[in-house]
Amino acid sequence: MKGGTVTVLRRVQTGLDEGNNPVYETKPEPVGNVLVGAPNGENPGDSNRPDGIRIDANLYFPRDHKGDAMRGQTIVVRGHEYKVVGDPFPVDGGMTPTEWNMTVPVTRSDG
Repeated sequence: MKGGTVTVLRRVQTGLDEGNNPVYETKPEPVGNVLVGAPNGENPGDSNRPDGIRIDANLYFPRDHKGDAMRGQTIVVRGHEYKVVGDPFPVDGGMTPTEWNMTVPVTRSDG
């Protein structure tokens, strides 16, 4: 299996304005070999998703991805922007059966 490239749009604080408010900039971070999978079919009302957020896709990030935390980020997949749901983290611990070790659930809202 070989994944495609997605772009994580990271919102990074670049300084302060004259009113001492933070100024942010979006920095693109391309990530290769990401698998794009269908959502797992859970109902948004399930107890493990009490906020009722619908998952539109699951992204499987490669083990060699060393980027910052994914919480709150936007990811461009096949030309469409998706928001990361929750705070995904890599699963390690000696088991390395595949090249991917982090599932990133994402949702898309068009309105």
